[in-house]
Amino acid sequence: MTPTRPTGPPVRFADAEQINPFELLIDLHDHAVARTAASGRLDILAELALSAAVVSWWTRWQPLMIHSALRAGADLADIADATGLEIGEVVRRWRRWTDVQTRLDIGGRPAVDAAEVRAIERRLGPGVVR
Repeated sequence: MTPTRPTGPPVRFADAEQINPFELLIDLHDHAVARTAASGRLDILAELALSAAVVSWWTRWQPLMIHSALRAGADLADIADATGLEIGEVVRRWRRWTDVQTRLDIGGRPAVDAAEVRAIERRLGPGVVR
């Protein structure tokens, strides 16, 4: 069952986290555009809660997108440019994600095939291969 969306802007991370991630981005945009210098405590807390939920969501989503880019043939420099991260950080986030996904069993199969990960590592070169 999908959680019920909070009424009004959430002022707690736990409430903001229940919003669909794409709606969350729109809500954050709309809230930030409407905020003024005279905005009160609840308005500021709502923006903070929305922002924190966006960051949390993206932190979990980004490694999957890095993997998708690697599968599509992007190189580390392109991904670093796209994310604003250093190449080493791109690799670190991707490795941490693939370490979990290759061990995660879904219906008797890993979420990500270890052979696919090894093929990407070989394509990226000796600095990436374990």
